[in-house]
Amino acid sequence: MSILIKIYLSFLKIGAFSFGGGYAMIPLIKREIVNNNNWITSKELIDIIGISQMTPGPIAINSATFVGFKVAGILGSISATLGVISFSFILVSIANHYIVKFKESYIMKAALAGMRPALIGLIVSVFLSMGSDSYKDIKSVVIGIIILGLLITNKIHPILIIMISGLLGILFYGLIPI
Repeated sequence: MSILIKIYLSFLKIGAFSFGGGYAMIPLIKREIVNNNNWITSKELIDIIGISQMTPGPIAINSATFVGFKVAGILGSISATLGVISFSFILVSIANHYIVKFKESYIMKAALAGMRPALIGLIVSVFLSMGSDSYKDIKSVVIGIIILGLLITNKIHPILIIMISGLLGILFYGLIPI
């Protein structure tokens, strides 16, 4: 099978089975792209997610584009991007007619009420599985605690958080020899 088709099908699967936005996709991206296909490492995935947060657009599409490019260049990025959006595009096109009808449905509200806590569980699982790749020493733990404190106490834009993280990295890993 062509690598471009494999990239498309992998991201089609990710796009089809990820509900809740880009962060909900991270466990599936990790399993499909890092574990199953070995196209990138966990560390590279963390870097790609960070870059995806800084660039305009949805994190899922940005991540797919970066991974596709890393694996197969420009055609890989196009293949991954088309794969990750295909299912949503088809689903929205079909559902558009019925969305108003089901918006107030008790069953729809109940299903969404069940999905919301599951999304938090997915995000926590990403933290636990990727945390071991990110928190290797006391400096990284301190940076994580500082950023968590900033996020909890302030409404800081993700781009600013990433910039602060970079500055802390320069400070802790480049300027202060601990």
